[in-house]
Amino acid sequence: MHIDHIGIAVKDLSSSDNLFSKLLNTSPFKHETLEHQKVEVSFFQTGESKLELLQGIGEDSPISKFIEKKGEGIHHIAFLVEDIYTEIDRMKNEGFEPLQESPRLGADQKLVFFFHPKTTNGVLIELCQKQSKP
Repeated sequence: MHIDHIGIAVKDLSSSDNLFSKLLNTSPFKHETLEHQKVEVSFFQTGESKLELLQGIGEDSPISKFIEKKGEGIHHIAFLVEDIYTEIDRMKNEGFEPLQESPRLGADQKLVFFFHPKTTNGVLIELCQKQSKP
């Protein structure tokens, strides 16, 4: 397990892309819209890890609600795992509370699964796994 990316909730993806392009001296390498999660994202490579900027689509988006409650900033830390199902079971057995029933397709074509911040010192934790190619 290692940090795959840190998710940062932003109000305006375009202006945040510009800001982080200046900060990191590079452009985002990928943009995606995930209609089913009501979010637009962009990714910046930072060494072995990435930054994922997230803008909500609509007021009922989880990202929009997060920003309304807490403001822009770090939303989650994602850990890349080899076997997401084994890691989910291990973490549940350790007492971490899941936020969903099973992994789902997320950004960057990865399976993703989230654990509640109330069991992880206030940090939303995401597990992600690369999908095997057919």
